[in-house]
Amino acid sequence: MKKMIVTLICTCSVLAATSATSLAKVSADESKRLSQAATVLQELRNTPEGIPQDLWNRAQCVVVIPSMKKAAFVIGGEYGSGVMSCRTTNDWSAPVFMQLAKGSVGFQIGAQQTDLVLLVMNRSGLQKLLNDKVTLGADASIAAGPVGRSGSAATDAQLGAEILSYSRSQGLFAGINLSGGVLKADKEADARAYGSNVNANDIALGTRQATLEPATPFIQALRKNSSATTTPAN
Repeated sequence: MKKMIVTLICTCSVLAATSATSLAKVSADESKRLSQAATVLQELRNTPEGIPQDLWNRAQCVVVIPSMKKAAFVIGGEYGSGVMSCRTTNDWSAPVFMQLAKGSVGFQIGAQQTDLVLLVMNRSGLQKLLNDKVTLGADASIAAGPVGRSGSAATDAQLGAEILSYSRSQGLFAGINLSGGVLKADKEADARAYGSNVNANDIALGTRQATLEPATPFIQALRKNSSATTTPAN
C-alpha cells in the first residue's frame, strides 16, 4: 500500500511538472514578434523580387527579425528581436526566440526600422547558431543574399555561405551585409514560452515537440511558402 502511495505521489509530481511547462506563458512581446514575423514571411513570398525559390527550398532554417531598430548613431548600433524555425523530418520546428545586435559602424541600413530575414543554408550553420552566441562572418560565414525568383544570379560566395541575409525597408527586399552582428537565442523568452527545462537545441531540432498558439500563422507561412519535405543538408 505504501509503495502504491509513493508511486502515485511521484506520478503526480511528474504530471505537475509537465503541466507547469505546458502552461508557460507567451508574453505580449513574444506574441508580437511571432505575428510580425509571419507578416514579413507572407509578404516576402508574394514579392517577385524576393528570395530565389531554389535557395528558399534549400534553407534549413529561417530567422526573421522584424523591425530591426537603429539606436543613437554615435554610441549605438542596431538591435532586434525575432524568431527562428528549422526544418524537421516532415515539418518546421516550433519557433526559437532570437536576438541580433550589431554596432553601427559599417552597418547603415538606411531606415529607422528594417525587417531582416536570414536563411541558414546547412546544419553546420545551425549548430553554430545554437552555441551560446555566434558572430556573423567570424563564427559562421554570411553573405548578402541574391534577390529575384531565379537563383542563377547567386555568386560562388553566396552559394557557399552558411547564412544568407536579406533586408526589407519601405517594401523593398535586398541582400544586406550583417558581418560582425551577434546572433543568439533569447533564453529568457524561450524559458517563458516553453519552460526553463527546454533549450534552443530541443526546440530547433524538434527533439521536444511544443506548440505555441500565437506561432500558428508563422509556422503556416513557412509551410505554405516552401518545400517542407526538402531533405535536411549536412
